[in-house]
Amino acid sequence: MVKHKNFQILKLSVIFGALFVFMLSAQAASSAQETLQKRGQVIAQANCGRCHAIGVEGASKNPKSPPFRYLGRKYPLENLEEALGEGIVVGHEGEEMPEFRLNTAQIEALLAYLASIQKK
Repeated sequence: MVKHKNFQILKLSVIFGALFVFMLSAQAASSAQETLQKRGQVIAQANCGRCHAIGVEGASKNPKSPPFRYLGRKYPLENLEEALGEGIVVGHEGEEMPEFRLNTAQIEALLAYLASIQKK
């Protein structure tokens, strides 16, 4: 009977230990994703915020510049990856968007941020 009880305790310890490790790794992944999104928000503000609404609410400063939270309605966000790396050149009916190029890490961060604020 003692061996059986010890086995049950060992079994529960392994299960709780695995659960604890899983929770820690999930928390670390969540924290890494939040950090990535925050970097993306900074990039959006620095490069796009003078015309576009970059947050989950509010109007764009330039009414011809679409709010970022609705970009996913027009096209898949991952389609922006190449354009962001090569330099986006777009006009908003007479208002030319400044050209800028982002590196791979910046693109990943900006796309993570954009994905996090999309409204359907």
